[in-house]
Amino acid sequence: MAYVSVKGGERAIDNAHRWLDEKRRGDPGVAEIEVAQIREQLSLAVDRVMAEGSCYDPELAALALKQARGDVTEAIFLLRAYRTTLPRFGMSQAVSTKDMAVQRRVSAAFKDIPGGQILGPTFDYTHRLINFDLADTGPDTKATLASKPLADQMPTIASVFAHEALLETPEADPADGSEPYDLTREPMAFPAGRDQRLQALARGDEGFLLSLAYASQRGWGNTHPLCGEIRMGNVVVEFQPEELGFPIEVGEITVTECQMISNFEGSAERPPQFTFGYGLVFGHNERKAMSMAIVDRALRHAEVGEAPAHAVQDEEFVLYHSDNVEASGFVQHLKLPHYVDFQAELQFIRRLRREWQAARAPGDGLSEAAE
Repeated sequence: MAYVSVKGGERAIDNAHRWLDEKRRGDPGVAEIEVAQIREQLSLAVDRVMAEGSCYDPELAALALKQARGDVTEAIFLLRAYRTTLPRFGMSQAVSTKDMAVQRRVSAAFKDIPGGQILGPTFDYTHRLINFDLADTGPDTKATLASKPLADQMPTIASVFAHEALLETPEADPADGSEPYDLTREPMAFPAGRDQRLQALARGDEGFLLSLAYASQRGWGNTHPLCGEIRMGNVVVEFQPEELGFPIEVGEITVTECQMISNFEGSAERPPQFTFGYGLVFGHNERKAMSMAIVDRALRHAEVGEAPAHAVQDEEFVLYHSDNVEASGFVQHLKLPHYVDFQAELQFIRRLRREWQAARAPGDGLSEAAE
């Protein structure tokens, strides 16, 4: 069967684009939403787009959400595609979260954690009832909560255990000064180092990681940790140009960090202690950071001598399928023309039916045995 090219589709595609623009705009009688409004009032959606788009730019993330009509996955795709056009001029210094200007910091493991619990902006203590007052878009007359700067340094969960060495020591930077794996420039490789795994999880789909974390706690995994600490705030980003020889501050970003702790009974090589899973994402995104930390700990099974028995512990399954841009593209490509494939399958099914019917024709052994 010859392949017949489809002609005359350009005008239809142009019309589809125009129709899409009309649907995005909506009723012209309603004021068009501004990028600044999305950035400021839909900030959690903006943060997710930045995190999974691997590009920290609230303005562009908000613009992508507007263009995508609120489709977060489509907005992530747009931002990540834009990111590929940007030049890469080096690697920043490691971010110091202990120096974070904290806006929120809680621990479910230690009530009196050094530095104190800081509730911050969270839905955790709301009744989750729809607030119909928000339908009123008149002038905002509510007083603004004044914030005061917190201490420059707030102890981390590791410092709580430091005197007893009850928590495993975090991995040190490579002694040879080598750069970490860059998943944006190199393809996925297995077995994956932890640097590659954390990069993949940091930009992985929140829903997918949330499902894996939930499954792990429900029995389809062996990770049921406690939230040692979760903190959100601003950190300084530094870069060291070769011509200067010392780091300079290039900006400040908001991140969410989470450490989940799980007990470990020890082995011949390691004493009993708490082990941890780690999550760090752009913006205010606690659910993603927590899910990431749980999955990270599950993927560390080999380091503590655990036998992998569940999907959440299979790094190829987790890392290959956590990317929503890849997943969305693979699923949605089925909408593209597959006419030749279908014709081949159609002929195959027709042949099987003829053979099936011939095998059951009158006079054969099957028909006689059935009688």
